[in-house]
Amino acid sequence: MVRLFHPAAARARTLAPAAGALRAGAARRLELLRTPAPEEARGPALQLLLGEVRHLWEPVRRQFDPPLGLAPTRSPKVVILLPGFATHPLRMRYMAQQLEGAGHTVKRWGLGWNLGPTVENFAQMEARVRQVSARYGQPVVLVGWSLGGIFARELAKRHPADVAKVITMGTPFSGSPYANNAWRAYQLITGHSVERPPIEAASAIKPPVETVALWSPRDGIVSPRCARGLPGERDREVALRCRHTGFANSPEAIRAVARELERD
Repeated sequence: MVRLFHPAAARARTLAPAAGALRAGAARRLELLRTPAPEEARGPALQLLLGEVRHLWEPVRRQFDPPLGLAPTRSPKVVILLPGFATHPLRMRYMAQQLEGAGHTVKRWGLGWNLGPTVENFAQMEARVRQVSARYGQPVVLVGWSLGGIFARELAKRHPADVAKVITMGTPFSGSPYANNAWRAYQLITGHSVERPPIEAASAIKPPVETVALWSPRDGIVSPRCARGLPGERDREVALRCRHTGFANSPEAIRAVARELERD
């Protein structure tokens, strides 16, 4: 019997596994969306969240502001900026420009949009930290905004010889992973629970390097308690008055980071 080759049938067989994976991913995300938060977990109030919405265009306007006039650094550092969840490194460009103007060397994390952790992208982050540290011959300072701060803390735990200091900004490293207003969006985009990330992590455990937590009572995304942490989970905490979105570009936050870079 002669069997005829049918291109359409061959394509269907090739696409079937991909279609199955898409269906499984959609089902998993739907199940995660139905998962309720623990009753004791509370994110910031709605009024604070609405304040974040009004602040969304601030980074665009900020690009046209004059330089902050940071004092020239007496102790130049090599800094890697790690963006928050669902944001691009461009959101931290203004901060990078101001720190560079003060004499620091500022590098991007090199991964584009932050869409959550995977085994692959975390390995790339590890390689990036080692590469930058080796290139400049000194440990780097990791400045992580929100989820970027979780990455920074874990990177410092795994590579303490390559990291001089960790500065987190509005990072939910302490308390319940549900005590924020972004956990549903996080689970929808990443496809995994906030309690079970694809990489091993114990976010509340302090890295073996100096670790400073910047937090704000006006944060509309992350509970201030979670971003402030408890004694033993960080070395110091510093309260600011900016919004969560303002950690990346507000003069107050940038000056706070600059002060931390001056501390040896």
